[in-house]
Amino acid sequence: MPDHDAVEVIAAKRDRHELSDSQIDWVVDAYTRGAVADEQMSSLAMAILLNGMSRREIARWTAAMIASGERMDFSSLSRPTADKHSTGGVGDKITLPLAPLVAACGVAVPQLSGRGLGHTGGTLDKLEAIPGWRAALSNDEMMAQLESVGAVVCAAGDGLAPADKKLYALRDVTGTVEAIPLIASSIMSKKIAEGTGSLVLDVKVGTGAFMKDVDSARELAETMVALGKDAGVHTVALLTDMATPLGRTAGNAIEVAESVEVLAGGGPADVVELTLALAREMLAGAGRDDVDPADRLADGSAMDAWKAMIRAQDGDPDAPLPEARESHVVTAPASGVLARLDAMAVGLAAWRLGAGRARKEDPVQAGAGVVWHARPGDAVTEGQPLFTLLTDDAHRFERALASLEGGYDIAPADAPYLPTPLVIDRVS
Repeated sequence: MPDHDAVEVIAAKRDRHELSDSQIDWVVDAYTRGAVADEQMSSLAMAILLNGMSRREIARWTAAMIASGERMDFSSLSRPTADKHSTGGVGDKITLPLAPLVAACGVAVPQLSGRGLGHTGGTLDKLEAIPGWRAALSNDEMMAQLESVGAVVCAAGDGLAPADKKLYALRDVTGTVEAIPLIASSIMSKKIAEGTGSLVLDVKVGTGAFMKDVDSARELAETMVALGKDAGVHTVALLTDMATPLGRTAGNAIEVAESVEVLAGGGPADVVELTLALAREMLAGAGRDDVDPADRLADGSAMDAWKAMIRAQDGDPDAPLPEARESHVVTAPASGVLARLDAMAVGLAAWRLGAGRARKEDPVQAGAGVVWHARPGDAVTEGQPLFTLLTDDAHRFERALASLEGGYDIAPADAPYLPTPLVIDRVS
């Protein structure tokens, strides 16, 4: 590999030049090995945030991150594979019902998931609320479970895109999280290295999402779809609304309970709608669009796959879920129609109650979170319960209540209410 030095690469991007393939290969490899210091990589990340990258640069950067580790291979499985990635939101428990549902339709789902940070919840944290369930699986265990059950949700091993793991932690503390080239390459390096045959991206838009407006969400979606296609992975993206939180719960155990309701044929309409929309895209990408996933929710086979998936990872799907020790009810201050429920306000409240973490090493409370008893468009009566706050520590209520202040509007009963569509756009 040609020799470069970090200052030369930083200066090139600072001065708005395109980085060469060899510069990108060198800097990603050298940073992974520790030959480029954190302060140098944070300087380069800030230059990328401010000056952007071309499509060629992003593709090469992604390839260099994949090359930093191992690649998985699912070609020996008896069924095609499909995966889903969400850019993160509030009440976004979709992976939980989606993976077993798609498995029940004959497509294997290797879902490598993460933990929550800040106001967005982590899929692994939710599943760890189930007694006995474990997130860490070896590659052999993962392959065996995909063959027998058809779905696995687990932590990504250290071998996949180690460059991303290092850079992700650095971006978090240097104000460079929002750089679209770095977001796109972070997500896609892991997903391409994971070796899935097709991929559906759920790119969230709105106050509770990373991308606050449709234009930036579409730019991110288009960048990621192009990266997937360049790598030979069938990739589509849905832009979905995250101005309002999904379902009626944000937390860990309470989101598991809501997911089980969906698998039992019930659950909130928006969670069911998005689960089915993503399932249909995953099945189409895997060449199985002859199956209607709604039938698998109705006939109980998705629930069977869920129980098998949880048991395979030592969890007890029938055990009672943890419950918070303390609860506090917030009542409606007036009668009318709930006109707005802000996803960010709810996410912050759940986080402050103990459902999320401020730093990677923080513990989370399994029973903490927020339940909302009305969704936008619903009639509310003064004095009726609007939210139930749950935590093990009563001293957390005060800051959680402060998060919810100004986070919802109640309009007069005769005010017109225009619902926003859940799926805003499709990028393929």
